[in-house]
Amino acid sequence: MPQLNFVKQGQGPLVVLSHALGCDLSMWDEVALALQDRYTVLRYDHRGHGQSAAGASPFTLDDLADDAAELIRAHSSGPVHFAGLSMGGMTAQALGARHPALVRSLVIANSASQYDSAARAMWQARIDTVRRDGVAPIVEGALQRWFTPEFRADASHGAPRVAALRAVLAAVAPEPYAAACEAVAGIALDAGNTRIGCPTLVIAGGRDEATPPALSERIAQAIPGAQLQSLDAAHLSAVEQPQAFARLLADFWSPLAEH
Repeated sequence: MPQLNFVKQGQGPLVVLSHALGCDLSMWDEVALALQDRYTVLRYDHRGHGQSAAGASPFTLDDLADDAAELIRAHSSGPVHFAGLSMGGMTAQALGARHPALVRSLVIANSASQYDSAARAMWQARIDTVRRDGVAPIVEGALQRWFTPEFRADASHGAPRVAALRAVLAAVAPEPYAAACEAVAGIALDAGNTRIGCPTLVIAGGRDEATPPALSERIAQAIPGAQLQSLDAAHLSAVEQPQAFARLLADFWSPLAEH
């Protein structure tokens, strides 16, 4: 199991944040700042992303869930609030099904539980491109899916965040990125979702073309008692709407506080 890079900050109950494919823990910078007065925020780089070791290839979402489980065991003696976006949200689903004792609650944002054949073919085309030509050819397309046009054009805030995450994506090595794409393309999380027993919040991006709201609705319908919320954002809703995203998390976690 690869060694995972992490950052831990704040005070209060432990929450773990799991980032999207092609990003790193810096994706959560503003959300972590918004939460740190009330929560201990632990965010980490997935294997092969940021400063985390790549580990063995190929791997599956179950492996990413097991990575997260080891991290939780190392930092907590009890269950934690776990929030993931996109690939991180897939990790959250697998974690809730495989390691229920480790999670007090789940937040699954801008994610999917299964892809149809057309979507898997699109993933395969991306994998083939990256293995042939590297990550550079897919960067601009990814940024267009990640953010709305007005966020990308916002010189005061959006554009600098887009530039920072462009650099993060461009720095991911081709093979770890391709392996992560294969893990994502092969997800089959629906059956496990029906076994998730902890409180769960599903967050959709109203303008998310990468994982459209219907995919979030499918997740929410499968997980018993899950809540569904939406933000006016594209795929990386936690970057585009960090304050609103953090409020959704805090409002969801507040009634779950231990007495």
